[in-house]
Amino acid sequence: MSGLLDQMRGLSAAEEFFALLRVPYDPAVLRVSRLHIMRRMGEYLSHDSLAAMTDDAAREACKATLARAYEDFVHSSPLEQRVFKVLRDAVSPKQAAFVPLSALTEEC
Repeated sequence: MSGLLDQMRGLSAAEEFFALLRVPYDPAVLRVSRLHIMRRMGEYLSHDSLAAMTDDAAREACKATLARAYEDFVHSSPLEQRVFKVLRDAVSPKQAAFVPLSALTEEC
């Protein structure tokens, strides 16, 4: 299985992952969501144990995972998916600052 991982470690562009794993894609979708797709793929793969798989099984698992991550962004936007923390935090309720009454009456 290390052969596939070594190949994937050497890749630097999302298009290279799609080519290696032979997953078809629309360049317009990839142009907008490349980082989000790759991050989602990483999230999905973190739940799998690729090291225990044969090269062929690992390749099929990675291919299916990349296709699944890509499909997430074909049907919705990065803003809707909120893969990155900064996007999740953008919609989380803001905590109001709390100042206890006793802090207002204490002498300096």
